[in-house]
Amino acid sequence: MGGFTVAQALVLIIVAASMLAVSTANRGAPQWPSRGGRSHQFPKCKGGPRKIIVGGSEQWRFNFTYTEWALTNGPFYINDTLVFKYDSRHSVYLLPNLRSFLKCDLSQATLLGNVTQGGGEGFKYVLKEWKPHYFACGEHDGIHCNLGLMKFFAIPMLRWCR
Repeated sequence: MGGFTVAQALVLIIVAASMLAVSTANRGAPQWPSRGGRSHQFPKCKGGPRKIIVGGSEQWRFNFTYTEWALTNGPFYINDTLVFKYDSRHSVYLLPNLRSFLKCDLSQATLLGNVTQGGGEGFKYVLKEWKPHYFACGEHDGIHCNLGLMKFFAIPMLRWCR
């Protein structure tokens, strides 16, 4: 096994930075009672779960940087719905781990949305668990993932509010 490539190292840096962002995003979340005996209050919610179109107006297409899109459109929360809208040249796979994500290795990935499911209202995926979710287009043996940058990850956060 060889070392990491520059691209893989950059993705690891992005993953680490996003995890740092996740850890600091809920600064207003409740904590244990302070020394004065007063406890902190839950912040008020700014709405419930969101429906987010992956890629925004660009949708799910070849040659768009989805990792950058995810970093600028996050944070994502538990029960948010990701909507993948695409034409019949694309698909959506859930990759099992970071290594598969970095290498665009689809051998153990789960097909979520096939080439026919992206039309109309699109394919919907609800972020139900607090864990990394690695998404990629699996068409043409992973070329869309590797060359077209059709991959991103989301680590949904818990929504702390009353």
